[in-house]
Amino acid sequence: MKTRSLGHYDLIVMGAGSAGASAAIAAARSGSNVLVIDRLPFVGGTSTGVLDTFYGFYTPGEKAKKIVGGIPDDVVSGLAKFGSMIERANTYGAGTGITYNPEHLKVVWEALLKKAGAKILLHALLQEVKVSDGRVSELTLATRAGLCNVTGDYFIDATGDADLSHYAGFGYEKAGDIAPAQTLTTTFKMVNVDMKERKTINKDKLHELMQIATDEGYELPRREGSDHITPVPNTTATVMTRLDSTRKDKDGNTESVLDDPFFLTESEIAGRVQAAEYARFLVDKVPGYESAAIYGFSTMIGVRETRRVYGDYRVQKDDVLTAKQFDDQVALCGAPIEDHHSGDGTNWIYLPEGSAVGIPLRSLIVKDSVNTMVIGRCFSASHDAHASIRSMGQCMAMGVAAGITSSIALKKKIEIRNTDFASVKSELISTGAVLEVPK
Repeated sequence: MKTRSLGHYDLIVMGAGSAGASAAIAAARSGSNVLVIDRLPFVGGTSTGVLDTFYGFYTPGEKAKKIVGGIPDDVVSGLAKFGSMIERANTYGAGTGITYNPEHLKVVWEALLKKAGAKILLHALLQEVKVSDGRVSELTLATRAGLCNVTGDYFIDATGDADLSHYAGFGYEKAGDIAPAQTLTTTFKMVNVDMKERKTINKDKLHELMQIATDEGYELPRREGSDHITPVPNTTATVMTRLDSTRKDKDGNTESVLDDPFFLTESEIAGRVQAAEYARFLVDKVPGYESAAIYGFSTMIGVRETRRVYGDYRVQKDDVLTAKQFDDQVALCGAPIEDHHSGDGTNWIYLPEGSAVGIPLRSLIVKDSVNTMVIGRCFSASHDAHASIRSMGQCMAMGVAAGITSSIALKKKIEIRNTDFASVKSELISTGAVLEVPK
């Protein structure tokens, strides 16, 4: 089949979620000719299709410290202009969150990209990656106009599932092969909620009601789910459902939702069934929900972990828990390890209050490539470290670092890993990025 050429770009960012969009904005502002591609019909990925809250901007604890800034602040400022943003405490003490209207965020992301000069391509699925000696040169995409190819000098894998790295043959760890994979969640919203009545019970009482309802026959696999206020009056958003992201195939081998297309399809369907059951529970059993109704499911099921690419450095659990600092750190994370394992609970392990682990540039450089970086939830980290650093605030900060690094490499015409870190650091700081924990 004949393919159509979409041209050549300095930098191609595959994936336009929080990480990819931030990378494209940063690179375009640095003067690069950037194309950012996504399979969805809008920019933002999980931030607009599944969730409604940015975590990671602040460290947890009574004395919160702001550890993400610059371009991510521009995103928040754009939301504030719509009047669709509130700051609220995390239900589990994971730090202050910034809750927004996802529909407004779609407009904000796209406006920032266009203003920066980045080219956006939506409704495009990655099919093939051309690579030689670790150098990616061309992508083949499936679009509504047929198969298309596009060439570039540098690439960023921001697909979440490491699709670019997978098709290129670069090394990665598949979730579930070494440590248990995190679960899937279909989120949903409820409208016509009496917020005054809802506030009469705390999260412990909500969980108690979930357990009682389960004993009565309600099918609620997770009894530690949460609901929260939103900028839309009398509307709540939930994180309640839970489905396994791996299973055993007929030969006893572990397969993920990426290995069998029917597995992901079945999960999407089952997630909506679960969400409807949780909504029934809320209306029947929880104060404030007596006259409420389900308003909408997430666009797609929320996926926490699938593939994690091997980079020049792999962030480890001990790095996170000791709040390790790195000579080449380009971002910070203070979020606890938040492991949504199979079962009805979630494991939380917190960093020392007021501290944050550094995210080294090396963890964003694909080990097997000379011109490819990886950001977002498929970056180079162990299962436990990933469970902390995957927050959207950190995904945005990683994206900015990757966009700037790629632009510097482009100007010097050098391999990504040969980029002078002092130059990267200087440009990051000039954007407002936070690289050291505030005193």
